[in-house]
Amino acid sequence: MNDEQCVRFLQWALPQLRMRWDGFRKVRRQVKKRLARRLRELGLADTEAYREYLQRHAEEWHYLDTLCRITISRFYRDKGVYAALSEEVLSTLAREAQQRRDKALRVWSAGCGGGEEPYTIAILWHLELRDRYPDLRIEIVATDADPAMLARAREGNYAFASVKDLPPSLRDQAFEREEGAYRLEPAYRCDITFLEQDIRNEQAGGPFDLVLCRNLVFTYFDDALQSELLGRIVATMHGGAALVLGIHEQLPADTRGLSPWFDKLRIYRLHETAG
Repeated sequence: MNDEQCVRFLQWALPQLRMRWDGFRKVRRQVKKRLARRLRELGLADTEAYREYLQRHAEEWHYLDTLCRITISRFYRDKGVYAALSEEVLSTLAREAQQRRDKALRVWSAGCGGGEEPYTIAILWHLELRDRYPDLRIEIVATDADPAMLARAREGNYAFASVKDLPPSLRDQAFEREEGAYRLEPAYRCDITFLEQDIRNEQAGGPFDLVLCRNLVFTYFDDALQSELLGRIVATMHGGAALVLGIHEQLPADTRGLSPWFDKLRIYRLHETAG
């Protein structure tokens, strides 16, 4: 299967999965490798034969959906985003949680992959913010549709490529080096609950102070599904809560009461009367 064949196949198949080709343009190599493996498993000659197979075997569409999950992630991905979260967003949300007399700051990491995103939030909280809010704990719910990625997240072991963007001071405190790998210390694991969920079918139980939905809904899903899921995401948020998208993502035209907090960083705030 060459690249042209892969592109033609994805342009045909993705809309039927309520996904958009533009989101896969730059990451299609990962999907291409999986498709090639699946063709070998089924003994099919090419993508045209796979198209015919899909039309005869409706259950294969679910399997194809799993092949289209993109698993690219790392700690502290997009440094400016995490700087804003550390310096202003988390502290503002923490103060407001205290004013409501909440006992916990609640965070949802949607599409958490191998755990890099929720663990980054936990590291920032414990090393940079917790001492300022001693009466407030953090609770992080991290969801993903891929059980293999969730298993990796629960293990908490990473190669240097995954942690290289973390500031060295945070990396040195949060990880123990073990035979060339970086193992996350237990203190940064205890506040996180990992759940196997497909955001298209269910959402984590709110209300949340912060939702991170980066490089998932607003990259890979079609416009109608994006708008539908935005409404469901907003329904899990407090009034005044923050929503963080991927740095190259855009909200649908119907923003559901969200206003830019850090516009260039794709950090938004839900109006106090919403949620």
